[in-house]
Amino acid sequence: MSPAPAPVPADPTVLHPMPGQPRVVQLKPLVTSELIEVGDYTYYDDPEHATEFETRNVLYHYGPERLVIGKFCALATGVRFIMNGSNHRMDGPSTFPFPTLGGSWTDHFDLLTGLPDRGDTVIGNDVWIGYEAVIMPGVRIGHGAIISARSVVVSDVPDYGIVGGNPARLIRTRYEEEDIARLLAVAWWDWPAEHLTRHIRTVMSGTVAELEAAAPGRRQGGSCPDAPAS
Repeated sequence: MSPAPAPVPADPTVLHPMPGQPRVVQLKPLVTSELIEVGDYTYYDDPEHATEFETRNVLYHYGPERLVIGKFCALATGVRFIMNGSNHRMDGPSTFPFPTLGGSWTDHFDLLTGLPDRGDTVIGNDVWIGYEAVIMPGVRIGHGAIISARSVVVSDVPDYGIVGGNPARLIRTRYEEEDIARLLAVAWWDWPAEHLTRHIRTVMSGTVAELEAAAPGRRQGGSCPDAPAS
């Protein structure tokens, strides 16, 4: 009797991974901007404008700052990333950007240079961002975090933190500090796709200890790591 075929991972290069559901797109094969980096399997769900993510969901992105989104992130409809190009001067009587409207006002374009730049916006791996959440410039969201619907995230979010509100505040963390450290050490999102495929149920519903035991390099049962190759 021939052995059962090995489980086949999902394909991270397929734009629409769900047959009959064009509202769901994997972002890595969609994005073309050199200023946006997206990891494998991260998807965006939008019933009307899924393929317009770069123009409708990433706003005021003129560079040089980058938007970096990790692997296995789930982005709900209407998520917006506000980038540094949205900044206006606030050190004078008016915040209005006169030079952008042309005419002789462009002679004063120097007044729009050197505005505050918070740097790259970085989203970790396995992050769930809820409906119409807004991520402000330069925010860093840790691995495993959850952003509640319609939150406005103005400051960094810790690993496995759950935040909500406007401005978003930490509601709680999903795990205790010790278990968060263990989860970050396991880093299941970096497992080879074939290995991850064999352990989907553990990743989705197992304990931290079970996840550690399933990690690549563990012997059967997870009690002893394999020796490193010489």
